[in-house]
Amino acid sequence: MSESSQFPLLLSYYGDDFTGSADVMEALESYGVATALFLDSPSKETVAKFRFIGPRKTSETRIQSFGVAGISRTMSPSQMAVELPSVFSQIASVESQYFHYKICSTFDSSPSLGNIGTATDLAMEVFHSRNVPLVVGAPSLGRFCVFGNLFARVEQKVFRLDRHPTMARHPVTPMGESDLREHLAILSERKVLHMDISKVEGVIEGDTLKEDPPEEGQFLLFDILEDRHLRAVGKWICEKRGSSTQVVVGSSGVEYAICGHLSEVGELKKSDAFCSEPAELLIVLAGSASPGTAAQIEHAIGLGFVDLRINTAALVVPETRDEEIGRCVEEAYREVEAGRSPLLYAAKGPEDPAIGETARVFSERSLEGRAGELIAKYQGEILMRLLSRAGRQRVLVAGGDTSGFATKALGITALEILCPLAPGAPLCLGHSEDDATHGLEICLKGGQNGNHRFIESVLKGRLLA
Repeated sequence: MSESSQFPLLLSYYGDDFTGSADVMEALESYGVATALFLDSPSKETVAKFRFIGPRKTSETRIQSFGVAGISRTMSPSQMAVELPSVFSQIASVESQYFHYKICSTFDSSPSLGNIGTATDLAMEVFHSRNVPLVVGAPSLGRFCVFGNLFARVEQKVFRLDRHPTMARHPVTPMGESDLREHLAILSERKVLHMDISKVEGVIEGDTLKEDPPEEGQFLLFDILEDRHLRAVGKWICEKRGSSTQVVVGSSGVEYAICGHLSEVGELKKSDAFCSEPAELLIVLAGSASPGTAAQIEHAIGLGFVDLRINTAALVVPETRDEEIGRCVEEAYREVEAGRSPLLYAAKGPEDPAIGETARVFSERSLEGRAGELIAKYQGEILMRLLSRAGRQRVLVAGGDTSGFATKALGITALEILCPLAPGAPLCLGHSEDDATHGLEICLKGGQNGNHRFIESVLKGRLLA
């Protein structure tokens, strides 16, 4: 790449949750950018020494981009202020052209939790960009930003975000406002310059933006309806980047924008599609209560996956926790030994009575922490204990928090992509100092990723329509 003499890497990023971090890796790899995803901030030496183990790369392949799978979506602003500066500084020690603070494509954020404004402020203290492009739309993921409002597709229907069946009643960050300018106003004091669809079309036609130069530190919110708009935004970002690392905030639309433009000008090349071999069986651990994951669970059970519900109310109570973990591990191990695929899940959709029952128990016991976080933590322990008995098997984990805890429990330090499946949910290879999990085939998906056949797709190693 033409600018790589000053910056050894194209891009570094921090994902505000685990599954979203894998989404970015997939986007970069789709353009041939060799990418590793670390669970903790790597040192400069770690990045330099990293070697890929997948079949599509050689031992000589070097990292061109890397990310850190974070958990800032679950942090308060005060927690961010403690945790993020050192993480960002460590990332900045490895020079790159762009630093991407990766957020969910449904803009999960509130003033008190996962505050995008606070995270941006902390990133800007380290990277010192003149302004902050904000790229949320990602048409390949069914996310569209039009006249400042965010829309998301569910199956074949597109919803404005404040009417989205999941996000409008999200248990942690419900979205009551689809206009991102209005939502940002309660998260940050930074001004927002809106690049509406007509201005983005103008970039495609070769026009330059007629507005005064953006004020220092402003958000630049781009409308995106189609992939060609993404490439136009990527052109704008690449051409306007200064001499230092450029901070960009947004979904994986950031990578599709930048890489899409670099592909158009011949600096990158789109990768050919590739698949993995099918697995004999698949261990599924689902922590998401989204309608999409519920449909996937039902479809998989109909195919013969073994229905193993986790009693989440027992899991959050210290006196019953060990017994419930033991029961889940024993029943799942028995199915693996018989050559069947166990499907361990916490709930089937947002209306599952188990959610209310668990919340009631949690409240009555005045337990510390968040129920969802506790459940995800001990689901990770269930998976760790199961694999220690069953050996290395292909694994699918559904849910951002669950994915983070599961990989930590397994001692995985980094991930590389094995093959793409649904957008934002690739099948990966785990890197670990433990031989038992080094090379583990694992897919980490957000609750809303994938069609109803997604679990079946992971088993087969290729996307099924």
